[in-house]
Amino acid sequence: MSTVTPELIVDGAIPRHPMISPDGRWVAYTVAAYTREEQHPSSAIWVAATDGSSPPRKLTDGRSRDADPRWAPDAASLFFGSDRLTRGTTQLHRIPVGGGQVQALTTWKSGISYHLPLADDRLVAVVAADEPTDEDERRRAERDDAKVWGERVPYGRLRLLDLDTGRLRVVDGLGDRHVVELAQRPDGGPIAVLTWATPDLDPVFPACELHLVDPETGKVQDLGPAGLEASGLTWWKTDGSWHLCYLGTTPPGPVGGRAVFDLTVPEDGAAEEQRNLTSGMTVCPSGLAQVADGPPLALFADGLDTAIHRLDAETRRFQPMSRLDGYAGLMTASGSGDVVAVVASTAYEPRNVHAGPPTGRLARLSDTRPELRGIEWGTQERLSYTASDGLDLDGLVILPVAKTRQDGPFPLITLVHGGPYDRYADQLLLGMSPSAQWLSTAGYAVFLPNPRGGEGRGHAFAASVAGAVGMDEWTDIVSGVDLLIVDGIADPDRLGIGGWSHGGFMAAWAVGQTNRFKAAVMGAGISDWGMLLATGELGVWDAGLGGSCGWEGTGPHRHDRLSPISYASRISTPVLILHGEDDPNVPVGQATYFHRALRRFGVEHEFVVYPREGHAILERNHQLDVLRRTRAWFDRWLADPTLDHA
Repeated sequence: MSTVTPELIVDGAIPRHPMISPDGRWVAYTVAAYTREEQHPSSAIWVAATDGSSPPRKLTDGRSRDADPRWAPDAASLFFGSDRLTRGTTQLHRIPVGGGQVQALTTWKSGISYHLPLADDRLVAVVAADEPTDEDERRRAERDDAKVWGERVPYGRLRLLDLDTGRLRVVDGLGDRHVVELAQRPDGGPIAVLTWATPDLDPVFPACELHLVDPETGKVQDLGPAGLEASGLTWWKTDGSWHLCYLGTTPPGPVGGRAVFDLTVPEDGAAEEQRNLTSGMTVCPSGLAQVADGPPLALFADGLDTAIHRLDAETRRFQPMSRLDGYAGLMTASGSGDVVAVVASTAYEPRNVHAGPPTGRLARLSDTRPELRGIEWGTQERLSYTASDGLDLDGLVILPVAKTRQDGPFPLITLVHGGPYDRYADQLLLGMSPSAQWLSTAGYAVFLPNPRGGEGRGHAFAASVAGAVGMDEWTDIVSGVDLLIVDGIADPDRLGIGGWSHGGFMAAWAVGQTNRFKAAVMGAGISDWGMLLATGELGVWDAGLGGSCGWEGTGPHRHDRLSPISYASRISTPVLILHGEDDPNVPVGQATYFHRALRRFGVEHEFVVYPREGHAILERNHQLDVLRRTRAWFDRWLADPTLDHA
């Protein structure tokens, strides 16, 4: 029987970017290390038969970052991005699927950020910023690096790569718009293009726009604005008309669940008004897959599970085809739609690539974590319960390893997910921020709630936290904790709480609302919503959660009532604060502010900042530290007082 250690958790690999060949016979995917020991991450391209008739094959050696495989039109080769020429700068490469030499197709100084092989097999659409000019090089040499807002913006521009000549031709008609995503019409027609105003989605005036580009002439046709956080451009055809659909945040936004929006693409002129194809559904779309020219397939987060739906062309509504236990994401489909592939995980199985018919069972193809076999996990149970106002909720509870309910009550740690638009699916929960199964090996029961504001129960459920974070979602969590106490699972005198990002906010919020928790872990958490609007990369999204902006007047402001820092004088619970020093999403000042407040009021706490880290902790030694430090913190404060620990 293997033992769960921090090293076992972080020294694994994870599959990403699955892409099925047009004929449905093969799926290519990336296998990336879970952690990063060097400055630049590494990953490899693999390919597997979708029917499982042969074992997966590793196409690239994985000594550099090889990622984002896409099939050539004849499926004989794969295009992919790699920094094997210059570490840290991605160039376009190609490799024969049957094996052979990797060919570098670009040496663009600024690198390639996106690529899409076109139906004309002589062309590949790529996105790349302009190369440095002589003036840029002079300024760099003279250390003239003053950052002037709006100047020298590295827009990702659409360029067409001629494979015969190696020349890159820029598409001029998009102007100074940053290209984010591309999708060519399945008949080889125009390319749908999604753009932003700047390379970073504007935190004050976010604006996504849609365009069409003729790959032969470079002519650009504007289709108008797209919804917030638009992604997943997908073509389909009905009654002789082409449609374009995509995922976006439901209006009025910016807080709310994702929806599938659809527009009829005209031959000339402006597009028609966009239609929400998922309005009124109590599940949430998480991915789209194009099926030649027919109606698209879609993945839906459905409570603790995932479902595959197909769009009905007549009713313009999605109809369920099959249900998958636990988590599934990143769906890709063959041209006929008869075969799909996803990355999936269930309660005791890690994420792997699975493939099969969309109406039936999907078979596992990859095996990225064989070292996890033979481990005894804590028993993972599904919970259904009711909020204080009668709303139906769900979540998970993991019992300590080798224990049953009859062995309780146990010390209970509540781990709140990020987002808040996210969820706990019934999958293997072995991450590091913090890790549920890792804590279960130390004798803890772990509660994983899905409070309102999250994914999987429709728009109204997700949008209910707009301007109200920490309110009803907090009572949803408390209701679950109280249920586990009544059921004899949780020891009311040994409760802990923690989380990362929005989960870190909820941990900081909890200790200012109650002293029931004996220990808390605030990972990359928000302490002040007003300051987050001023410094975080999401801007108006954070204002939508906090409910107001500091520039709206002298106050009082709603975001002050919803900020954990406002309740610091009430806190008595020991808090472990963990944060990445270079976090652009929740800047480290949020943690520093909370740390200073806890010092001011004499609260026991520990403040840890990880150099070089962003919102997610990536370096191996730092990940190991998070795991060890988190469990040691809970061990320190939640130990059984009846036992002699001398």
